[in-house]
Amino acid sequence: MLQNDLILRAAKGETVERVPVWMMRQAGRVLEEYKAVRSKFSGFKEFVKNPEASAEVTIQPVDIFGVDAAIIFSDILVVPEAMGIDYIMEEAKGPVFPTPIKSENDIDNTNLDVLNDLRYVTDAITITKRALAGRVPLIGFAGAPWTIFSYVTEGSGSKTFSKAKSWLYKNPTASHRLLQRITDATITYLHAQVDAGADLLQVFDSWAGVLSPQQYTEFAIPYMNQISDSLSKRVPVTLFAKGAHFSLPELNNTSCNVIGLDWNINAKEARLMAPNKTLQGNFDPCALYAPLTDIEKMVKTMVSEFGTQKYIANLGHGLYPDIEREKAKAFVDAIKDFGKA
Repeated sequence: MLQNDLILRAAKGETVERVPVWMMRQAGRVLEEYKAVRSKFSGFKEFVKNPEASAEVTIQPVDIFGVDAAIIFSDILVVPEAMGIDYIMEEAKGPVFPTPIKSENDIDNTNLDVLNDLRYVTDAITITKRALAGRVPLIGFAGAPWTIFSYVTEGSGSKTFSKAKSWLYKNPTASHRLLQRITDATITYLHAQVDAGADLLQVFDSWAGVLSPQQYTEFAIPYMNQISDSLSKRVPVTLFAKGAHFSLPELNNTSCNVIGLDWNINAKEARLMAPNKTLQGNFDPCALYAPLTDIEKMVKTMVSEFGTQKYIANLGHGLYPDIEREKAKAFVDAIKDFGKA
């Protein structure tokens, strides 16, 4: 029995006493407690694959910031790794795939039986749920098919993802085949997260904004919708298409419960484009560099514009590592103060 189910009720469109709040990347480098755990491991992947450590840092923001949900500490790239597309995390560069997908034969060689390789995530969820003891819900997550596709065909992060996008133009049929395989693996993975105890799910389409509206309609929305159709029967699902505001009317017609927003759209416009959904967002993370009094004012404005119902307060993207922890705490506290019905 959950002691605090605000986020679940808000996600379902039910009445809440105040606006619930959590922050993307809330378990991370803004916390010295996180750094202390991270320092015990030689590399990021070793850290992510330790269920006890993942559970520990997942819970830290609940204790320190007082957020209304925990989100399991993991990474979106664990899915392609489990599919046999290995990556390394290079310091100051990010993820690199030494053998990216280059041909249709490479697509056929990907693995869809991913659960054995991802047991460390479901174990972390089980440990976290036990330790939370019902204080707040636990969010599970995965990367959206297009975002995973973009990494495994590009071979690394990119400003343009021109290699990934060239697939869509040169070989759309093969692109759909790879996107479908990623989708199938992701659905299997997310069901396992729910089985392990995840109370709601978020799908991160971090590179949605590099696609045109036409491409997003063809190569992203159908696969996001498949995930939502399969999982939203079990738990609330949030779809977050960063930089793709044009997709809001289409996301509004999917089976998801919540649409995540970045900071480049205002509340009124988002409500008009997605009237059927709970909205989540959309405070600019850089605004947390402002003085505390300014943060409180900006939070009040944001909540006033979104309203206190069918709304989950969050950042428009993840916390930056050099943000002061008291600024992040001030954001959460301000939401709770101004977010009452």
